[in-house]
Amino acid sequence: MKPSARACALFAVPTSHIMTLAIPGPRRTGRRSRLLRDAEADFQEQRWTDTDTASRPDRKDQLLESALILASDLSLPVVLQRIIELAVKLTDARYGALGVVGSDGRLRDFITTGLTPDQRHAIGPLPVGKGILGVLIREAKPLRLQRISDDPRHVGFPANHPPMHSFLGAPVTARGRVFGNIYLTEKQSAKEFDAEDEAALLVLATQAGVAIENARLYEEARRRGQWLDSVREISSAILAGSESDTVLQTIARRARDLVSAATATIVTPSTGGDHDSLTIAVADGAHADKLLGLAVPMEGSVSGDVIKSGLSTALADASRDSRTYQPMIALGNMGPMALVPLVLRGRPFGTLIVANPVGGAVFDEEAVRLVETFADQASVALEYGRAQRELNRLSVLDERERIGRELHDGVIQSLFSVGMGLQATANRSRDPEVESRVEAAVTEIDRAIRDLRNYIFRLRPGILADRQLEQALEDLAREFEEKSGVTTVTEIDGTVAAELAPRAADLVQLAREALSNVGKHAQATTCRVSLRRDGDQAILEIDDDGQGFDSAAPHTGLGLRNLKDRGSAIGGRVTVESKAGEGSTVRFAVPI
Repeated sequence: MKPSARACALFAVPTSHIMTLAIPGPRRTGRRSRLLRDAEADFQEQRWTDTDTASRPDRKDQLLESALILASDLSLPVVLQRIIELAVKLTDARYGALGVVGSDGRLRDFITTGLTPDQRHAIGPLPVGKGILGVLIREAKPLRLQRISDDPRHVGFPANHPPMHSFLGAPVTARGRVFGNIYLTEKQSAKEFDAEDEAALLVLATQAGVAIENARLYEEARRRGQWLDSVREISSAILAGSESDTVLQTIARRARDLVSAATATIVTPSTGGDHDSLTIAVADGAHADKLLGLAVPMEGSVSGDVIKSGLSTALADASRDSRTYQPMIALGNMGPMALVPLVLRGRPFGTLIVANPVGGAVFDEEAVRLVETFADQASVALEYGRAQRELNRLSVLDERERIGRELHDGVIQSLFSVGMGLQATANRSRDPEVESRVEAAVTEIDRAIRDLRNYIFRLRPGILADRQLEQALEDLAREFEEKSGVTTVTEIDGTVAAELAPRAADLVQLAREALSNVGKHAQATTCRVSLRRDGDQAILEIDDDGQGFDSAAPHTGLGLRNLKDRGSAIGGRVTVESKAGEGSTVRFAVPI
């Protein structure tokens, strides 16, 4: 069976040179078919003839073998490495590199062959595309030099770079788009690369363009599938009522997998209303245990800039950015980084970071967009979960309010009426024993009424019935002082209290629970309730001079856990500071 002219053109092999080799291919449709047609057109432009020196059977066999090898794998890193290895073999070069060019015209990846790992490490960071490398980026056409140093555009080699003389370069294109350039040096069997080498490299570069596009299409489809799985997992975790920390850990893990990063972290503002400090709240992947909990300054850091601006950013090498100071970066464990804001209710609240070690793959615009889209979906899922928790909490509060009203208006009034009736009976009785028993019964009824009122006090923030937040906190402090005997002072900023009116019930309930803990455990003599502004946050604090406790030690009680859960449910953060013998401070920070 004789191959078609199309097949011969595809591999740049004249039909007159083919006698027995025929490789029928499957029928291709759609985008892949268009790519192959474009590749065929590029091959035909080379105008190979029987007299071309590059048409020797051995060279044609190499090109045919290269096409088959490049078509055998769809993993982009594998394809890129094979391209440069095939180019070196095809032209008998000692060194080779494939520079992948980003949309900004800068090199974003540099795959080499011929260099040992030690040589590559000694040379240092990736080239940026100056000198001869930059010529191909700007002009996108083949370049052949007998001696690199003789070209006036040469800018020299970095320290520890092996000597290189002869040079051959060609752009890798498909469908008119430049993906990168192949750079070859040190022709081993001659002093320089010849026209045959250049022509063969152009054919290989066209094959490489098709292979790269196919690999990118495959990678795009794979990433899209991963993205859908990620969103599904996050949504399921939210709907299942998972804790926020668990959800954020899942976000970091999925983001890292999504772009094949070595490390992923989530940076959030530090607790307690400190606007000058950030914390790595979640870490996943390499060095996660060393990164978790590290402090990061808001000012002068990349994370701080992303949170304040709400805009993503990508760094080719974080170790060279003056805004990055973390020890892990200084040690070279993090080079390329992409930072994407996480947004809740329209406000950036954190930064999702993916990173690779120095010398690792740089995150291109496509990767950043993919993480952005994923972060957006994750933020939507978090907001949905917060709204669900808020609805559940309000339902519980409504039910508590109803029970409290029924106890106050029904049971307490009934008990009060019974007590009044018993007192009237005692007044009419002339039997001292009967009077004594009746008085004892009335005393028990009064005690029951006080117990019910205390229960209602803990059950619902009814103290807000007809009062503003400022007055409600004042009354709450006074009632606590009367009940516990702990001297309680208040420092309430009325302007801040007015701004927090929609969340007044939540704040009163938080203050109520904190005061209840003081009364039960602190053994305090004085207590203070304060509400103030700190930047764009309101800070509600309850502190005491009691016995305190070791806040670093694990605690299994429900009191502190309930406070933190309640604070998180309304978008704030609760922190507790205490030392044995030095009292305690409960601080709640909420955006305003």
